[in-house]
Amino acid sequence: MSEIVSTNWLYKNINNKNLVILDCSWHMPIEKRNGGKEFKKMHIKNAYFFDIDKISDLKTNLPHMLPNKRKFEEKVRRFGVNQNSLIIVYDIKGIFSSPRVWWMFKYFGHKNVFVLNGGLKKWLKEKKPITDKKTFLKKGNFQSKVTNEWLINKKEVLETIHKKNSLTFDARQKNRFNGTIKEPRKGVRSGHIPKSKNIFWGELVNSEGMIVSKKKISYLFEKFQIKNKKVITSCGTGITACILSLSLLHGLNIQSSVYDGSWTEWGQNEKLPISK
Repeated sequence: MSEIVSTNWLYKNINNKNLVILDCSWHMPIEKRNGGKEFKKMHIKNAYFFDIDKISDLKTNLPHMLPNKRKFEEKVRRFGVNQNSLIIVYDIKGIFSSPRVWWMFKYFGHKNVFVLNGGLKKWLKEKKPITDKKTFLKKGNFQSKVTNEWLINKKEVLETIHKKNSLTFDARQKNRFNGTIKEPRKGVRSGHIPKSKNIFWGELVNSEGMIVSKKKISYLFEKFQIKNKKVITSCGTGITACILSLSLLHGLNIQSSVYDGSWTEWGQNEKLPISK
């Protein structure tokens, strides 16, 4: 079973009663763009806006960390999400922030969630219809069933550094991974988690915003001998790590654990070791 659907599939099935479409567009703070505002101007018919920053744990100083079970249920029920809903997530860049929401649903036990391959970028290129009409909130009955294997915390990541049977992948750009440039966030050290490997998320998404072929995914990951290892994904703030996790499941049928705090948490904690 694939983890992605094509724009043509969505276009043909757009009126399916079980379908819930979520626009999960999110931008880096330096881009000065607002996903919610852009959504109001144009989105795919029947879509709701999933605000990654708001549907999160607002009690921590770390950005968009996973919300608790109750908050997640409460928020997604308003999009009409039920146990049998078929959820399609997309974003304006192609594949960038939508895998984060795909991963959140997986963590909260909803298997029927798919990423729109190429996202709104491809949809617009193909001149498929968009709207600025508001989608009215519904009442769903979604109940979560947390699947812990999808998530890992800093304590567990620290323990895996010295284990031969685990492997951490960092999705950030090479110069950030190598610590040759300053981190964009204040008070965060430069470098990476010791023993972690770098696969920049941009290598997994082509210029059209689509996920690369399974052959390329296999080539990028398998040189690190990942067979039978516990795989962890990390990045700056837990968004692009999910692109790695999506690619691993889609291309190699490997389920991985996302380190939600990622480099923002690790890099600002002086007690944690770093490599450059």
